[in-house]
Amino acid sequence: MTDGSGLGDVYGATIARIKAQDGDKSRLGMAALMWINHAERPLRADELCHALAVELGSTDFNTRNMPSMSTLVGCCQGLIVVDKEASTVRLIHFTLQEYLSTHPDLFSRPHSAMAEICLTYLSSQQVKALSTNHFPDTRNTPFLEYCSVYWGVHAKRELSDCAFSLALELLKGHYSEISTKLLLARVQSLYLPGYRTCSPFSGLHCASFFGITEAVAGLIQMGCYDIDGGDFSGFTPLAWAAHNGHEEVVKTLLGWEEVSPDKPGDRGKTPLMHASSSGHGGVVKILLQQKEVNPDKPDKDGQTPLSYAAKSGHEGVVKILLEREEVNPDKPDKYGWTPLSYAASSGHEGVVKILLERKEVNPNKPDNYGRTPLSYAAKSGHEGVVKILLEREEVNPEKPDHYGQTPLSYAAESGHEGVVKILLERKEVNPNKPDNYGQTPLSYAAESGHEGVVKILLEQEAVNPEHRDIYGKTPLLFATKEGHESVAALLRSFSGRQSPV
Repeated sequence: MTDGSGLGDVYGATIARIKAQDGDKSRLGMAALMWINHAERPLRADELCHALAVELGSTDFNTRNMPSMSTLVGCCQGLIVVDKEASTVRLIHFTLQEYLSTHPDLFSRPHSAMAEICLTYLSSQQVKALSTNHFPDTRNTPFLEYCSVYWGVHAKRELSDCAFSLALELLKGHYSEISTKLLLARVQSLYLPGYRTCSPFSGLHCASFFGITEAVAGLIQMGCYDIDGGDFSGFTPLAWAAHNGHEEVVKTLLGWEEVSPDKPGDRGKTPLMHASSSGHGGVVKILLQQKEVNPDKPDKDGQTPLSYAAKSGHEGVVKILLEREEVNPDKPDKYGWTPLSYAASSGHEGVVKILLERKEVNPNKPDNYGRTPLSYAAKSGHEGVVKILLEREEVNPEKPDHYGQTPLSYAAESGHEGVVKILLERKEVNPNKPDNYGQTPLSYAAESGHEGVVKILLEQEAVNPEHRDIYGKTPLLFATKEGHESVAALLRSFSGRQSPV
């Protein structure tokens, strides 16, 4: 679509008609288009109707202000439709979204306006009445979830004086428990054992979470909260800002003497670990400039910032941390996992290569259970990592763990045909090697029903299809017991073949 021709002319003319409507129709039509176009996710019909009913700055939500969807469709001159399958309201066509994005002047500071509406809704008497309930009924406040999760996103993008005032008023008091629950329920990457219970999550924590620098500075100057206090899980405002990569908020917080830049949370996770696990290199650099920050400090499980970055595959952060002499690139945690183990298990080839460039790193180092990086890569099916590790002379492709399982048996158990083929190319690998319980790679593959792996293994002359484990179980018995009929039939066809070894 090009501006000034085709659909562009149609959309322009239609929007002109929307603006020319009498009474409240023009406001409703343009506001509906603004919300649908700039919302962080598709809105349900009831959410949109509630958003359009909010009276800015009012502490009472008046349901009589709510327009019906048929009214909104009419006010928008047919430019919006209700997607019945998804139960959401959307623009009539994707080309309308393109048109609106190329005409930003149609809406005056939309994100500021949306933040103001969300903050007003959160400050309403109806919402505040819910915040003392452990299991509140939110059917009468359907817009609550969106406001709780996204008001700060809109405010960070465009913060008007009005939104700033509304935010300070909301955040300086006891922050809504229900809003906290709705917000943190979306943080799926974190272990947050306390967010479902009544626990402190202050306005300062919230402003730091969203990265709204002005609100953070305003709350600190007002002296509303302990600037270095922990929330339900020990997260300080600095930890939240670091986790979400808000560099300016991090700088603001570090400017206060009361803030400890290396303060651990309940599980021992420091702000540097949060930034490292999330891949925020800018925040990592800022924190490393603080003399109090230990770049190799372990948490309660023994994980270091480097192991967090390696586990998540953040190559840039790994490089930054490895520039520090204090950082041990082969440091194991309390389970014996090294940064290389984490990177190999997660399949991060780039990080694996970076770590293997360090002479201190032992590519064959076993953990507390005897498992090597190769074993974890094989079990997870990361063929690229397996190939990289096998290029190192120190790596034993046949090394068993404390239970006798080899990388091949783990790959066979998980059904990773590509890894199985790669390992079988190595002459050191015995395809019929039993573990401490007598199970071979074939019996593991048969038990799990991986027909492709079973075929590959049966092509190996060294494999005995009738090998019995210490309990007398054969691969056929495993397959039959688990109901893998095609695997059982395949094994029966090889019945009677004995291994020459």
